[in-house]
Amino acid sequence: MHLVYPAVLASLLFAVGLYGVLARRNAILVLMSVELMLNAVNLNLVAFDVWLRDALHAGQALTLFTIAIAAAEIGIGLAIVLMVYRNRGTSDVDRLRDTAEGHEPALPDDTTARPEVAA
Repeated sequence: MHLVYPAVLASLLFAVGLYGVLARRNAILVLMSVELMLNAVNLNLVAFDVWLRDALHAGQALTLFTIAIAAAEIGIGLAIVLMVYRNRGTSDVDRLRDTAEGHEPALPDDTTARPEVAA
């Protein structure tokens, strides 16, 4: 088996995934693009494992670990996206910049003077 074919396919998959991460605004599509990039890495690992004729099959073992990490990443990522969508009403990545540290939400005008709580 020639190593060029899976390497070219993996590089194309990685490039499409990278474009998806950089160009998309929807958080779910960004997560799908990250998955596409991880699958390109998995394809390279298996292709080089077959090409090198490794007796331990280290590439295939690393691929299994990568698949497990990708599954955990998708589970946690989707949970975060769903919570953000419930709280904000959108999953647009550009509109979520105010959640970053250092950007405190402005208080409405009627709550500027807070009453003291008697203990």
